[in-house]
Amino acid sequence: MTQAHRGTALITGASTGIGAVYAERLAQRGYDLILVARRRDRLASLAERITNATQRSVEIIDADLNDRTSLAAVEAKLREDASITLLVNNAGVGTHTPLLDSNVDAMARMIDLNVTALTRLTYAAVPGFVSRGKGAIINIASIVSIAPEVLNGVYGGTKAFVLAFSRSLHHELASKGVKVQAVLPGATATDFWETGGLPIEHLDPAIVMPAGDMVDAALIGFERGELVTIPSLHDGAKLDAFEAARQAMLPELSTSTPANRYTAA
Repeated sequence: MTQAHRGTALITGASTGIGAVYAERLAQRGYDLILVARRRDRLASLAERITNATQRSVEIIDADLNDRTSLAAVEAKLREDASITLLVNNAGVGTHTPLLDSNVDAMARMIDLNVTALTRLTYAAVPGFVSRGKGAIINIASIVSIAPEVLNGVYGGTKAFVLAFSRSLHHELASKGVKVQAVLPGATATDFWETGGLPIEHLDPAIVMPAGDMVDAALIGFERGELVTIPSLHDGAKLDAFEAARQAMLPELSTSTPANRYTAA
């Protein structure tokens, strides 16, 4: 059965792994695609496969989002193309290397990609979404956004930004017709691990989810309107309790006097 056309999804980091799966799944759901990644050959191959399978329109943009000129070109596309209804901020890099063993320049490049590029792309897309009264943003964060002890702390910090940024976007934009989702994958079977210096074969298979399963679960969360989706978390009540505790603290986080436990006896 032919899916109703749902506009165009722009997906970053789309040539392999999670981004490529999102491309396939969103095309099946009725989206035309704009695929962004560094490797034009991989993008072209993926685009041809998706077009043949779904008959959806697929545009490719080969861009290194760590390069300001390339990033600006993608920003311009998001500002100018009114057919775009969904931005999937998937491009990112990570590492398992401890903080003090990591190259600070590499950490700065990680921040540029995981934080700065994601922020600029979102700023480029959102005004059009608001003016049209519809649109959606899917930000791929990570479980390290709430568990920074698990991997490299700069990586965890960048993903904590993505989660906090997503919460704030939802707070500001939900009433304007813009939907926001932060996806927090655990270990996922992609080349992320090899790129970060830890082959996936070295991980316990019990903690590694196939990329297809991860994206399918995340898209169910998206369709249900979830703000935060953790595909690996089987007991959803724990996430509800976590958020309830956070909300309960909010009215008490800024007061005119210190808490009693911090006053002299």
